[in-house]
Amino acid sequence: MDIEEIKQIRQQKMEKLLAQGVSPYGGKFEVTHTISDVLSNFKEEKDVILAGRVMAVRSHGKVLFVDLQDQTAKIQLFLKIDKDNPLSAEKIKDLDIGDIIGVQGTLFTTKTGQSSVRVSPDNGLTYLSKSLMSLPEKWHGLKDVEIRYRQRYVDLIVNAEVRQLFMTRTRIITLIRSFLDQLGFLEVETPMLQPMAGGARGRPFKSHHNVYDMDIFLRIAPELYLKRLLVGGFEKVYEINRNFRNEGVSTRHNPEFTMLEVYRAYANYEDMMKLTEDLISSLAKEIHGSYKVAYQGKEIDFTPPWERKSFAQVVKDKFDIDPQDDAKTMMKKVNAKKGGKIKLDRLTRSAVMKIVEDMLEEDQIIHPVFFTEYFTFLCPLAKTIPGNPLLSERFECFIAGLEVGNAYSELNDPIEQRKRLTEDLDDDVETGNRNLDEDFINALEHGMPPAGGLGIGIDRLVMLLTDAASIRDVILFPLLKPEQK
Repeated sequence: MDIEEIKQIRQQKMEKLLAQGVSPYGGKFEVTHTISDVLSNFKEEKDVILAGRVMAVRSHGKVLFVDLQDQTAKIQLFLKIDKDNPLSAEKIKDLDIGDIIGVQGTLFTTKTGQSSVRVSPDNGLTYLSKSLMSLPEKWHGLKDVEIRYRQRYVDLIVNAEVRQLFMTRTRIITLIRSFLDQLGFLEVETPMLQPMAGGARGRPFKSHHNVYDMDIFLRIAPELYLKRLLVGGFEKVYEINRNFRNEGVSTRHNPEFTMLEVYRAYANYEDMMKLTEDLISSLAKEIHGSYKVAYQGKEIDFTPPWERKSFAQVVKDKFDIDPQDDAKTMMKKVNAKKGGKIKLDRLTRSAVMKIVEDMLEEDQIIHPVFFTEYFTFLCPLAKTIPGNPLLSERFECFIAGLEVGNAYSELNDPIEQRKRLTEDLDDDVETGNRNLDEDFINALEHGMPPAGGLGIGIDRLVMLLTDAASIRDVILFPLLKPEQK
């Protein structure tokens, strides 16, 4: 039976209900318990009112056994067809898998020991939403990855583990907020629509504001606005919100993603390192009850303290690259390792180093590692290491091959900042639509305290803590190509 035939049969059932004066799409319905509460505190002959979706229907003569599922759990309903009550009998017979119903009844245990609800024969069943579409077959569920992402609502209905993953995601974000709030950080909101793209390298999404007749951009990072708040006197701030990059899509990249950014006045990147270590390890312990977490067949040990490595030294050891090398020299050294297979349309030092960083990610470092001592030309917003202007006070945190965090000792010298941002824009031939933010420089000229700044990718962090292989698995509605007809 194809989908259209199923819809036609269900529409006929809906019309029959309407003809009997039964609304197939009910209104407000007050429940007394969640199904999880009922099962946790099960008591024979207790009256309950529940609501949820019908997940299975089994007919045994005059009795229907129905599996009812709400957000929390699933329970069996016992409905007896009463021939002396035609309306009630027809309502029961017209039940379909996928229907959302409300029920009133009493708890009891079947002869096989299954906790159940005996639905009251008189007005014990209320239709709340008649489903016109069938759900995937129960024995194989919804396995097609493309359909799961495209029809997440069906994925959530039929796959309990997917619902649990997204509930865990919400819990992780709640725990992050609680952690930072307890340390005295203030949660703030900064613009997502910005007159210019800044705060990071990335190709922005561009639009136009009609009333002001001006081009605007979806933000690629909130950093420059959060630093303005440091100038304004806020000493501990954080934001959890969306960033947008008009770039590639992969198992670890989505054009719209969630970031945590944290800034603390009078601190540096070492303080941010400690904050990162404490925050993520505490999340692992809270979610899993242990610092050791299974991820894609491997075990990540989040036990602090985490390993530190010099990025400059690793790049020197692997590729013989030095921070003072020009782009052509860097490329020659990289290709010596890769057999001359790498080609770039235009050589810049940053473009070559992006290839190097991607190759380092491929090393699949499992346990958390902080890479420090980054080349200064890669860090236009970071302070340099005292006595070594070629290297900056920056770290990137890698876990299981994923870059999860990035932090600086924030540059607060407006003269040096202007010079660095100008050099970075000259070097950036890939992203476009970026300009020097004169208002940000003006803010620094008013005086910004020394500070540590940190960014953590929430989606990637959730991947690690929920054993998800792809970033799309942890985003409710990831961006997808138009469906092929």
